[in-house]
Parts: sequence; structure tokens; C-alpha cells
Amino acid sequence: MVDTKRTASTRLSMFFNNDNVVGHVFAAPFIFGFICFSFIPICMSLYYAFTDYSLGSKVAVFVGAKNFLMLFEDEVFIKSIKKTLQYVFFAVPLKLSFALLVAFVLTRKSRMVTFYRSLYYVPSLVGGSVAVALVWKQLFARKGLFNSVLMNMGFEKINWFGSEALAIYPLILMAVWQFGSSMIIFAAGLKEIPSTYYEAAQIDGANGFQSFFRITLPCLSPIILYNLVMQTISSFMTFTQAFVITAGGPNNATMLYALNVYNQAFKYNRMGYACAMSWVMLVVMSLITLVIFRTSKFWVFSESES
Repeated sequence: MVDTKRTASTRLSMFFNNDNVVGHVFAAPFIFGFICFSFIPICMSLYYAFTDYSLGSKVAVFVGAKNFLMLFEDEVFIKSIKKTLQYVFFAVPLKLSFALLVAFVLTRKSRMVTFYRSLYYVPSLVGGSVAVALVWKQLFARKGLFNSVLMNMGFEKINWFGSEALAIYPLILMAVWQFGSSMIIFAAGLKEIPSTYYEAAQIDGANGFQSFFRITLPCLSPIILYNLVMQTISSFMTFTQAFVITAGGPNNATMLYALNVYNQAFKYNRMGYACAMSWVMLVVMSLITLVIFRTSKFWVFSESES
């Protein structure tokens, strides 16, 4: 009887001392959260995309591909795609360029470099909040700071949020202002470039611009690829700025895709239609990401392949 208890306790001890079991125990909260709050909702949204479903209704009527066919007849849907692509096309390159420039400056030797990095990272921490969006709205108001500066310089004031052509640009500038996360990653990548590369280039007579384009950018290209993919995906999902600052106006000139999905689901109570829109955007984002990865072999430098 004693031997049986010892054997059972030994097996139990071996079970809990197994590295795989310990790993699964620590991963269990994430796995549970992923299944309950990500995987199951994803599967449900795919099902609802083929139904005429609204919040509060007990039955989801299956309509097949009707929601997907209706998308391409919806003028607001087409316009939201165009405006989102315009937003991504301008915001992502400007944001990454500015982040790289600031990171390059902040990696120079300075006693206050840590303070400066923290200071520049702050906009990324608070940039997506409602409060900052409201402040940004006031900056571009008719009597806001930007118009005051323009008038002091002799220009006429601009109705930023009343013009269909200009309303999107304050949102783009706000996205560029949130460059902190990309800047930190660029700064880390710049520190990993061996200084011997620059010393050899200096001996060969290369100037600063030549060193930047022939050494810094190629060595930093994997980091650029990572930031490009992450910021592109993040820009496609932009919601708070458009919702708080312009609410999609004027005349849907700032109707970004995520805001359009929100309106269809919670404002017009067309959850099935909104789910179909979400899956279309998933396909579009996947295709763009695939194109980025496919073309990366032409511009991403890897020492293992050189």
C-alpha cells in the first residue's frame, strides 16, 4: 500500500516537473483568452457574413453571398476603400520616414538621449486616445492654432474639416505624429549596425549621405520591412481619429473603412453586412501584406544571403 502511494506521488511529481506541462500551464490563460475572445468571434463573424443578422434578433437568416454582392453596389463602401487607401498611402511612408529621421538623430552620442527618446515616444502612448483626438480637432478648427499661424504669416484661414479635399490631411498628420513606436524600433536597429562599416566607408572617402544610403538603409532594411507591415496593418484599422474628429464627414470624405464597419454594425444595425465588410478588408490587407513580402526580396538586405 505504501509503495502504491509512493509510486502515485512520484508519477504526479514527474508530471508537474515536466517542462511541457509547465509551459502549457503558463500558456493556458492566453490560450483560453484567444479561443474565447478571438477565435470564436472570428468564426461567428464568418458565419454572420452570410446572413441577414442584426443585433437583438434571435434568428440569423442565411442569405448566401448577398452581403458581399451588395458591397460593390454601395457608394459609401467604395468611397471608404478609396479614402482608406489614400490615408495608408500617405500616412505610412511619412510616419516611417519621420521615425527613421528622429531615430537617426537620437542615436547620436548625447547625455540627454534617453530623455529625448522617452519624450518622443509619448505621442504613441496617448495618440490614439479620445482626449488627444479632441485636442487635435481644436488645433485644426477655424479658430485653431494652425489657422492662427497661417493668418499671422499672411495666408487666409482654411476650413480643414469643411473641405472634402483637405479633411483627410489632419488625420494623416495625426498618424505621422504618432511615430514613437517605430522610432524606438529603428533606434534599436541602428545600434546593431557595426561601426566598422562606417569606419571602412570613411577610409574609402564616403560622405554622410553615401554612408546612409549604402550602409544604414541596407542594414536597416529588415527593420523597415517589419515597421512597414505593422504600420500598414495598423493604418487600415484606424478608427478613433475619424470617429471623434470628423465622424466621417464632410460627405464621407473621411469615412475610413473601420468607421464604416462600425456605422453599419452599430448605427444602422446591419451586423451581417458589417461582418462581410470585415472579411473583405481582411482579404485586402492580406493581399497587400503578401505583396510587401513578395517584393521584399528585391530591397531587403540579409547578411546570410549576401
